[in-house]
Amino acid sequence: MKRRHYPHHYHHRKSGSPKQLTMEAASLKARIVSELQAVKRRSGKTYAQIADETGLTNVYVAQLLRRQAQLKPSTAPLLRAALPALTDDHLIEMLQPPLRSYDPNLIQDPTIYRLNEAVMHFGESIKEIINEDFGDGIMSAIDFYCSVDKVKGVDGKDRVVLTFDGKYLPHTEQLTENMVSRLKRQEQQDGKPKLS
Repeated sequence: MKRRHYPHHYHHRKSGSPKQLTMEAASLKARIVSELQAVKRRSGKTYAQIADETGLTNVYVAQLLRRQAQLKPSTAPLLRAALPALTDDHLIEMLQPPLRSYDPNLIQDPTIYRLNEAVMHFGESIKEIINEDFGDGIMSAIDFYCSVDKVKGVDGKDRVVLTFDGKYLPHTEQLTENMVSRLKRQEQQDGKPKLS
């Protein structure tokens, strides 16, 4: 199979304006995603099947193939086994930190619009319950798991189960004594380190 050569670490280049580099990064990402999606389609496998073979969630597999997540070295052989048509260059690119982004026009898709509407409609109640059960904080979208499951309702009809499983992150009380940057500046001004 012919190998494609991508300009790795394009976001670290010094030449070009930030806007130009961002556009180049987005263009490269779009091209790679198109190729990864083609590999997945040709395999005939669903995201759920690939998830079972790799031990990942189905949504995370989709994120990997859309360059919205970084492929970890330990997972690369499993993904390669599940999708043998992936080239070495595909894997090398997927091992790089991705440009996580989205097209604002996605909101026009009915599925995405409805998800956004559901979060906005139920968001205030969800926040209130998080605050009530955990305290003043948020759910992380970094230390985070997401999956989509298909179940039968009591009426026998298909239902979508969307799971958000995120770490609780409390808001920090901003005590000056814990602000390392301020302590460092004070040490420089005093000319000596502060005793602990």
